[in-house]
Amino acid sequence: QAQLVESGGGLVQAGGSLRLSCAVSGLTFRRYNMGWFRQAPGRKRDFVAVISSTGGSTYYEDSAKGRFTISRDNAKNMVSLQMNSLKPEDSAVYYCAADVSVVAQWDRWQPNYWGQGIQVTVSS
Repeated sequence: QAQLVESGGGLVQAGGSLRLSCAVSGLTFRRYNMGWFRQAPGRKRDFVAVISSTGGSTYYEDSAKGRFTISRDNAKNMVSLQMNSLKPEDSAVYYCAADVSVVAQWDRWQPNYWGQGIQVTVSS
């Protein structure tokens, strides 16, 4: 049974940094593309970033480009999201996700496996 467990969320001031991590079990991790999504109150869940199964390719939604970095460690079955220069509008519940599928437009990617989510709050 697949399990994705996020950690590293919390409260940070605007301009600060947080590093989210996601520990994965029950999947052949190296076969899966891994991503992060977020959902703010009253909004749908939005794509943030994805990294290919080998780690060779990454893709970010526009507001994350230049501020967020997704990475993975296939030896440890973990994926991370380093978030710098955080803004209040980055506040949301962040979800780790996994799927073997590849899509032409990653912001339309619909993974099958999800973590439970972790809160990130950026104060102004």
